[in-house]
Amino acid sequence: MRKHIPNIITLANLVSGCIAITMAFQGHFGLAMSWVIMAAIFDFLDGAAAQLLRAQSALGKELDSLADIVSFGVAPSMVLFVSMRDHLRFVDSLPIVAFIPYLAFLIPVFSALRLAKFNVDNRQTTSFLGLPTPANGLFWVSFCWGTFHFMKGCHCYMSFLAIFLILVIFFIFALSFLMISEIPMFSLKIKKVDFRGTARQIGIVVLTIALFMFLGPIGIAMSILAYILLSILTKKLN
Repeated sequence: MRKHIPNIITLANLVSGCIAITMAFQGHFGLAMSWVIMAAIFDFLDGAAAQLLRAQSALGKELDSLADIVSFGVAPSMVLFVSMRDHLRFVDSLPIVAFIPYLAFLIPVFSALRLAKFNVDNRQTTSFLGLPTPANGLFWVSFCWGTFHFMKGCHCYMSFLAIFLILVIFFIFALSFLMISEIPMFSLKIKKVDFRGTARQIGIVVLTIALFMFLGPIGIAMSILAYILLSILTKKLN
């Protein structure tokens, strides 16, 4: 039974992602974000449980990737798709605008590529090459919920809608590239209580909490961008 515990936690990650997709379809972006965060917690716990119980397996590795593509690929893409669709529904513009929401499906495409690369790459044991899919997924659900909540009561709706679409298209391509890039990214998992070795991880956690408290959901998206910049800067300094 012990060897199945990590896989059960991984399946809880998968179920959380499925619920997030359902919440996205219903337009409950806040709940969708909550379930993706829950999936991220299970994603952290399954690895910790596997190490603690010495129950690592090839099956668990593959199952983890399958759960991640749902929770951090499909679920965020559905949140983004529904968000853009709802914003553009009443916009009288060129017919091509109606196809913009479908760009959201590049997220699971590149997430799948990133996870496949990770599974066959032995270099990514203590750190990552490319943006991890959970970080990308958390960025999108928090970005969508934060901007949707802000724009809902905005007096200059059309102006902010244009900015929103520009940012979305930019981030879709930029983050998709980062996921399959060879750019080193440090792991966010804190494996030991040692400030010297985990200063960056602790700093990102503290920053995320602070930004969330002051800015709300979009603070999580900003902390993910800070994580990307810090990874790139520390690599250059080294």
